[in-house]
Amino acid sequence: MAKTVVGVGDPKAIKKFSAFLAVDVGRKSYFNKKFMGVGESAQTPLQTLPHLENDAGDQISYDLVMQLKMKPIQGDATLRGKEEDLKFYTDSLYIDQLRGGVNTGGKMSRKRTIHDLRAVARVRQSEWWARLFDETLFMYLSGSRGSNGDFIEDTDFSGYAGNSLVAPDDDHLMYGGDATSKATLAADDKTTLSVIDKAVAKADVMGGGTSGVPSIQPVEIDGEPHYVLVMHPWQEYDVRTNSATGQWMDIQKAAAAAEGRSNPMFKGGLGMYNNVILHKHKGVIISGDYGAGSNIDAARALFMGRQAGVVAFGSRGTGLRFDWNEEMEDRGNQVVITTSSIFGVKKSAFTIDGTSRDFGLVSIDTAAADPS
Repeated sequence: MAKTVVGVGDPKAIKKFSAFLAVDVGRKSYFNKKFMGVGESAQTPLQTLPHLENDAGDQISYDLVMQLKMKPIQGDATLRGKEEDLKFYTDSLYIDQLRGGVNTGGKMSRKRTIHDLRAVARVRQSEWWARLFDETLFMYLSGSRGSNGDFIEDTDFSGYAGNSLVAPDDDHLMYGGDATSKATLAADDKTTLSVIDKAVAKADVMGGGTSGVPSIQPVEIDGEPHYVLVMHPWQEYDVRTNSATGQWMDIQKAAAAAEGRSNPMFKGGLGMYNNVILHKHKGVIISGDYGAGSNIDAARALFMGRQAGVVAFGSRGTGLRFDWNEEMEDRGNQVVITTSSIFGVKKSAFTIDGTSRDFGLVSIDTAAADPS
């Protein structure tokens, strides 16, 4: 019986599996399926800028327009010449190619068809890309690689594509308990609902008006303002096991009230408190060098509004975010499947009056030790 075989390097397979890989990564990536939208007007903590997906180039610039602060002209006083100019501050994001690959081994070690190899390679590489993508976003949003032991990149990682990791500025960094700095953080300065309350109060009054500091814009869900907090599981454990009055039970009441919400930001969350949607993820940056003796374990939770970070993808003209390539090596004995993507990520930060200021994000450092 005749059998149709799509051989190694067949254009139909290349295009098909490139598309499959993009769908798989989008579905598996924590940030992609919950917190990402397209365009600068998206009501999400992360915004995908599509400018380079079909055009040439390796850099995107995006602007922050500050609020007007001129005093009003009273009565019939002359306005001409007193108008205020629009103040723009610009940030840039670069993209570059990253690649990974799978060597399926020789013919005798494989003993399977090319179709099985493609399916297995797609699953394994989609998991790898989703993990790399999420870890990259955690590092950039936190402005630190930290000491997470299971990350793909080493602890000396400093960034991709010329986009450097940017540490939080003083206005967008807060600490748990009574701590006021990394050196003063003690083992009992843990994550509590009081810390979340402080973050909300800080975000609600930060910047805007005549201050020259950009305000954090909450995301709107069903017409209501919300923030998103992503904690490390050890921080979530501290919140969950706090037996003080008005702590974890308040979250559970809010979670019940939010039941049925269809927005992806609610799905898989821990609940809601003070209009903050709570999440946890092991990719949150941790470090063991806090405290006066540099020996306190801590984690950096991410308190996010709109446009906390930006993402951009490039394309080789195919319109697909991932490329799939198949080659025969070792004189036709080995099948090597390589995948690649051109992208860049960055925390939104604008230089205003000579000072770099985060936008849409407050980093919260609290003590967070392994409860086991």
